Amino acid sequence: MSAPIGILTVSDRASRGEYEDKGGPGIIAALTDLLSSPWHPLAVIVPDEQTQIEAALIDLADQKGCSLILTTGGTGPALRDVTPEATEAVCQKMMPGFGELMRIASLKEVPTAILSRQTAGIRGQSLIINLPGKPSAIRTCLDAVFAAVPYGIDLIGGYRLETNPAFCLAFRPKS
Repeated sequence: MSAPIGILTVSDRASRGEYEDKGGPGIIAALTDLLSSPWHPLAVIVPDEQTQIEAALIDLADQKGCSLILTTGGTGPALRDVTPEATEAVCQKMMPGFGELMRIASLKEVPTAILSRQTAGIRGQSLIINLPGKPSAIRTCLDAVFAAVPYGIDLIGGYRLETNPAFCLAFRPKS
């Protein structure tokens, strides 16, 4: 069975068609390398509006059954950047280690990574991870945390994801 993976682009301009979404395709490209198990993207674009971000996350988790939802955009300090707030509002548990590790990895490349407010959380059987908007930064962040993602999804009862060992060795404790 092909696992649905939610890809939520948060961008005022992309949602209006004024700007080509590069974040969503960046996530798809990274997942194409990282995953060996069958999956398919469910891509959505919304403006930087907290209620619309929350509604999209809830739909991807509760209606579409995505065990993994990756967001791109809206994680900076600008007034309209509210993706972390929307993520926290819809999650039952927060997973701050994801944001911490992504910032550490990103700081090796750019000093402004400290301005990022990425986070992650659990909604039911869905792991939601906030990523930056730039494709190269998306890859840096996913490479930093993805080894823990499949086991995290196992623990919440989601789809089993297998990684491509050429790009990522998923960690699962030995039984």
